[in-house]
Amino acid sequence: MLYFCASRNYQMKLFLFKIGMFLAFFIIGSGSNAQVANVLKINSPNGLMELKFYLDADGSPRYAFKAEGLPIVKDGRLGIVLKDQNSLDKGFVLDSSYTNEIDDTWTTVWGEERQIRNHYKSLNVKLTQGMGSEKRVLNLEFRLFNDGLGFRYIFPEDGNLGLFTVRDELTTFPLDADHDAYWIPGDYDTNEFRYSRSKLSQVHSMQFSEDNNIAFKQSVHDSLVQTPLMMIAGDGYYIAIHEAALLHYPAMNLEIDRNKLELKSHLVPDVLGNKAYLQGGDKTPWRVILYAKKAKDILTNRIIINLNEPSKIPDPSFIKPGKFIGVWWEMHVGKSSWNYWDKSTALSSKFWKQTKHHGANTANVIRYIDFAAKHDIPYVLVEGWNEGWEDWFGAYREHIFSFSKPYPDFDINAISSRAKAKNVKLIMHHETSGAVTDYERQLDTAIRFMIQHGYPGIKGGYVGKIIPRGEHHDGQWMVDHYERVASKFGLNKMTVDLHEPVRPTGLHRTYPNWWSNEAARGNEFNAWSRGNLPEHETILPFTRLLGGPMDYTPGIFQIKMNVYDSAKKEQVHTTLTKQLALYVTLYSPIQMAADLIENYEKRPDAFKFIKEVPTDWDTTVVLDAEPGDYIYVARRERNGKQWFVGAITDEQERLFEPDLSFLTPGKKYNMVIYRDGETADWEKNPMSYIIDKKTIRSTEKLKIRLAPGGGCAIQFTPTGR
Repeated sequence: MLYFCASRNYQMKLFLFKIGMFLAFFIIGSGSNAQVANVLKINSPNGLMELKFYLDADGSPRYAFKAEGLPIVKDGRLGIVLKDQNSLDKGFVLDSSYTNEIDDTWTTVWGEERQIRNHYKSLNVKLTQGMGSEKRVLNLEFRLFNDGLGFRYIFPEDGNLGLFTVRDELTTFPLDADHDAYWIPGDYDTNEFRYSRSKLSQVHSMQFSEDNNIAFKQSVHDSLVQTPLMMIAGDGYYIAIHEAALLHYPAMNLEIDRNKLELKSHLVPDVLGNKAYLQGGDKTPWRVILYAKKAKDILTNRIIINLNEPSKIPDPSFIKPGKFIGVWWEMHVGKSSWNYWDKSTALSSKFWKQTKHHGANTANVIRYIDFAAKHDIPYVLVEGWNEGWEDWFGAYREHIFSFSKPYPDFDINAISSRAKAKNVKLIMHHETSGAVTDYERQLDTAIRFMIQHGYPGIKGGYVGKIIPRGEHHDGQWMVDHYERVASKFGLNKMTVDLHEPVRPTGLHRTYPNWWSNEAARGNEFNAWSRGNLPEHETILPFTRLLGGPMDYTPGIFQIKMNVYDSAKKEQVHTTLTKQLALYVTLYSPIQMAADLIENYEKRPDAFKFIKEVPTDWDTTVVLDAEPGDYIYVARRERNGKQWFVGAITDEQERLFEPDLSFLTPGKKYNMVIYRDGETADWEKNPMSYIIDKKTIRSTEKLKIRLAPGGGCAIQFTPTGR
């Protein structure tokens, strides 16, 4: 076994390089490994994880990953298939290798924790293929943590690769058993499916029977699933597979081989069937495997964010986490509209008449600004403010939206002046309808318009098929676009919250102004579709949120939609207090109080929790969790001493008995509990709640009923504060 301590000086690196050269001739000569050359092994810092790398008899790179002696991945394949030239998949020779150990801690701009430890051992492998002038180089980098593995392909500038086109990536994850999995169908354009749980061998994506109410999707085949993929092993451990630092490369789905119980990378293609256009100096995203013996430890695994590069924002002081309200939910429940003109009144737009219920009118927006100021909410979002909402949905054409021309009833000068006077910031909405080429042409003008009127950031949207036509939301071209947007807004000291993008992979470390995304099935589906099952919010942290924060839009108090229209049968599939708990269990530095302000005015006692819960944390403690069942989380505010707890359940009633040892021993806390009423039930009585107050210490016990589909939220404030 190869093992070296960390070193940062040149002499040690030279020594490691020479050892790597020696290992190029190391051969295991017994049993089935008689033809297997160049075997390299490293262990994690705690010694419990093991990575093995080797070249098989064909010179194809292979790897295996064990955790606590368990074969998590058995002899996975590595390689890249190229177009119109020899592929990087076999015929390799191990040129050199070296190992290293890193143990450092870095401070987040915002997040679930103030500081994150980054501790791993690495193995860097240089492979050569061919001879003389035809010799090419492929590097592989592995980082083995105490709770998982990350690895990537690196195409060195001096590797004689030039320009090349990727047709396929051969990475596989052969598993040791038919694990249970939480999955959504593989797709090139949407992540907004409901989750299913089944054995891997029983996944049938194309037979997915639920009505998901997704207008734009690109399902592929019956054995394809998306990442993050959460798996539960029969003998009691948990695995998640995802990727980190997705840049200049398409997103990875996973193909399931039901017979071999093997997962293979499946990259999103462009219209030509090509996956990526690269050159020497490029690298792939990290392929990531997370491991835990307890489900709750998956939720505090920081491998994905650690594999991303440090912040590229020189001065992130403009990024101010907080909450926002907005002109948004009223459109989803049918109270108002995004469009100003009623296109049904005439065939020609010249003769359209004004709609009666345009939401983004000056008086309504000012009402939201005043409410935000009164309740110390720093941001207000306004959707439907700009020209183009009459013909946008599914149009698949350019020149629909303007990002600098407001509707006639949206007095941007009066609105901006009111917001400035009230110390409230406005979030601008940029819905592209998928016409991304048109959006990029307008982007500089849009940013100048935002600067002129004091907007600090956007909520972006990508509803619809992508233009350039033939591209997909999750393909390389769009991945590059999302980074361009994050970078450009960051340079202008503005924030970005994207809806309908590719799923996150930890890039909020590199671009902390890109502070949230949707990229999953959000709360809005409850307003006009079959909605999200009560278990949905207990699955998201184990899947979608592993890659980064989610703008889920919690805080709905009016649970049943028939209040707005007696014919409506839709509802939010939670209790009211579960909506409060989501501010703690579903992390985002920018959280929406999503309901209508009149619904908050009816229940100011419950709304008090939304006002006071932070969105930026110093410490996170997962008290207990099980995907699909329940999640209990405690967090301490950044730059403060208050603790907040969120506990949520699925459709099952549960008794929540939190361990309060996270509180400072010996200190007294004023505790406020927002809990389900005695007869509360997500379906039968969802808006019943009770607020209890008492003084408590860390050694005391609590017993709190969580109603079916329910939850509770708790605030702990040190006495005398």
